[in-house]
Amino acid sequence: MTNTPSSGSPKNLFSRPSYSESVRIGDILRKETVGGLVLIVGAVLALIWANTPMRDSYFALRDFHFGPTLFGVDLNLSIGHWAADALLAVFFFLTGLELKKEFVIGDLRNVKTAAVPVAAAFGGVAVPAIIFVIVAAASGGFGSELMQGWAIPTATDIAFAVAVLAVIGSSLPTALRIFLLTLAVVDDLIAIVIIAFVFTDDLKPAYLALSLIPIILFTVLARTLAKFFATRLWAAWVILLPLGIVTWIFVFGSGIHATIAGVILGFCVPVKRTDGREGIGLAEQFEHRFRPLSSGFCIPVFAFFAAGVTVISPESGSGGLLTDPVFWGIVLGLVLGKPIGIMGSTWVLTKFTKASLDKDAKWGDLFGVTLLAGIGFTVSLLVSELSFGLESAHYEHAKVAILAGSFIAAILGALWLIPRNRRYKEIAARESRDDNKDGIPDVYQQGEDN
Repeated sequence: MTNTPSSGSPKNLFSRPSYSESVRIGDILRKETVGGLVLIVGAVLALIWANTPMRDSYFALRDFHFGPTLFGVDLNLSIGHWAADALLAVFFFLTGLELKKEFVIGDLRNVKTAAVPVAAAFGGVAVPAIIFVIVAAASGGFGSELMQGWAIPTATDIAFAVAVLAVIGSSLPTALRIFLLTLAVVDDLIAIVIIAFVFTDDLKPAYLALSLIPIILFTVLARTLAKFFATRLWAAWVILLPLGIVTWIFVFGSGIHATIAGVILGFCVPVKRTDGREGIGLAEQFEHRFRPLSSGFCIPVFAFFAAGVTVISPESGSGGLLTDPVFWGIVLGLVLGKPIGIMGSTWVLTKFTKASLDKDAKWGDLFGVTLLAGIGFTVSLLVSELSFGLESAHYEHAKVAILAGSFIAAILGALWLIPRNRRYKEIAARESRDDNKDGIPDVYQQGEDN
């Protein structure tokens, strides 16, 4: 995200990244854009269906149960539950791959470059949570059921945010796009920790111990047969997928949310080539191979079954929604908390270190990014279900709040960034030129990043 400064010189935040990093991040963002647009379509279809006279058929489909009992684990789940636990495991597998890549070859491998997005991510998690707690406490006190939703407004949906960027046509500088992506990656890591530790009520150590067997086998095979899995498309489906399914079943049976199985397996895949030669590792091979499955099917299907909510029904009207502190805590957390937390953390970092903004980056540019960071969707919807349960009125209100807050954040981000597009296009034109003295792109000079 930033260039490494010379010893003793001030560090510029959001300066132009290396050519290889720009190419790598650009490829990721293009895929996230497509996935985000499909995700939006799935959510809109669910909202339309759930607010028509045929709404009962939508909820009947979502709540239809099926599934066997395997290894003593009851898997008789609703379709909505399967989408949240099984399909999202694929999404979290890719999240695990991306996290490991960031720690091994990306910005998070360097403490100096990682400091800004990490601090911003923690600020972007803490402030929305605090806002929610204040709103909930003012209504029901610190011991009320309302407090269970404190983690809902803490997540950023990078696919949704990048899709908005694509729709508004913003030529946001590459460094700020990388900042948004890296911030969202750290945000996902924090969300994973919250899901694993906060929403595990009845831990069963025996199943957790059993899950280690397929995890170890998966790790050994992925490392020793990396070339085999990279060159034969069928191999991962036939050999690694069954191990992944068994891992998922045991983690589900342990009481930990089953999507954590995807993250763990993602971390088991090697990032660099195991034969010592240059080139992309198995993690990037898998990311290219399985991201279309996640973005084109798993996430949209989850969004379809998670986003369907009757906003205003003839029976209840909107009174209960607008008077529920959960609704306002989430909306305010996403729309106000995210920008305040991210901007505040970044500002504090510049004040207490020698860091300063790059000449091409303005605080106004960063503010536009922080507005888009208020788009919380996939993980927020998952956390809302874990917080209140499917039968709670607070869960329905939380879904509406997530949709409303994300929509408001997207509109505000668009209104802020569109007028700045002319300046962004001038910066983008400069970034498209190779400024190396020898005319050789950085990608050929930085073999360690290949």
